[in-house]
Amino acid sequence: MPSERSLHLPQLSISGFRGIDHLKIPRLGRVTLLAGKNSIGKTTVLDAVRVYAARGRYSTLRELLRDRQEITEMIDEDGDRISRIEWDALFHGRNPAASVSIAVGPEDVVDHLQIQLVDDPQRDSLSDVTVTKRLKVAFRNKQVSLDLLPRRRYSYTRELSGNGDEPSPALTCETLGPGMLNERQTSRLWDHVALTDDETPVLKALNLTMGDEVVGIAMVGEGRPGTRRAIVRLKSQHRPVPLKSLGDGAVRLFGVALALANCSDGFLLIDEAENGIHHTVQRDLWTMILRTAHENDIQVLATTHSWDCVRGFAQAAAEFEHGQGILARLDRDDRGLRAVVYSEEALKTAAEQGIEVR
Repeated sequence: MPSERSLHLPQLSISGFRGIDHLKIPRLGRVTLLAGKNSIGKTTVLDAVRVYAARGRYSTLRELLRDRQEITEMIDEDGDRISRIEWDALFHGRNPAASVSIAVGPEDVVDHLQIQLVDDPQRDSLSDVTVTKRLKVAFRNKQVSLDLLPRRRYSYTRELSGNGDEPSPALTCETLGPGMLNERQTSRLWDHVALTDDETPVLKALNLTMGDEVVGIAMVGEGRPGTRRAIVRLKSQHRPVPLKSLGDGAVRLFGVALALANCSDGFLLIDEAENGIHHTVQRDLWTMILRTAHENDIQVLATTHSWDCVRGFAQAAAEFEHGQGILARLDRDDRGLRAVVYSEEALKTAAEQGIEVR
């Protein structure tokens, strides 16, 4: 089995990022399930890992803020549509003081990703100086500067380190939100799986709820983004039927399996993993995730509110070797946000006796 040292993040430290002032999770597994109350910060942990995997790239930061509705679309004086991004929203308390930076990474600070908002004086003439804001992103021996001017709809920012090199290579990272994959996301993921050996595990995942009734999958449509849809062939039907006609559980399982097939040697982040999945399928779902994560060297972090999800996860984790499945519960007290990590033994006991650990 892969050792803890082979994980991209054997532990996780986050400071100054969105709703998290300081948080240390002393141990992560091949698959880590995060539990805790609503609005405690579970989704923010996933966002921080997403940014870490991208090495702080502009496109990921912008997409994250758009997902959180921290972007305002405006029309400038030339009639062009531009995007005003609320960059302050990246920082804890929306207060990006020059002396404070976001830091995300493992226990070793050398491998931390750091993001800082800095002033960038620009001389317009011999006497006039305009001060604008820039994001300074540092990882290991590279530092990238991002300008924060409003973006025209189809423009982009080029990211260069201080010596003119490209930024550090990003890690593969797929994210699944609380909702289902849309047609554009499904098409992108499926195109990397179609007619490969990865089709088989995707089919098996669907049949966790269908009892081997699904015998084939395809994407059909005109080929334009967002216009294709998934159809499946069933043993009991002469004609293919839409995947969505099988219900949310099948669509969710299809999305999880597709994402797993697309993030080898990287991260999969699943928000509210229980959504759409019946409690009787939870154990099989987590067994599939744990096995695929091990085989494809994927590190998975997921969140949940559901006791059925925690119990299914605990039952599945008991089938694997030490360190493969970890449960961490987030709590907030007078000292701030903290993580309680459950050992395999404690997690197994909690599942068997129904002890509340969410």
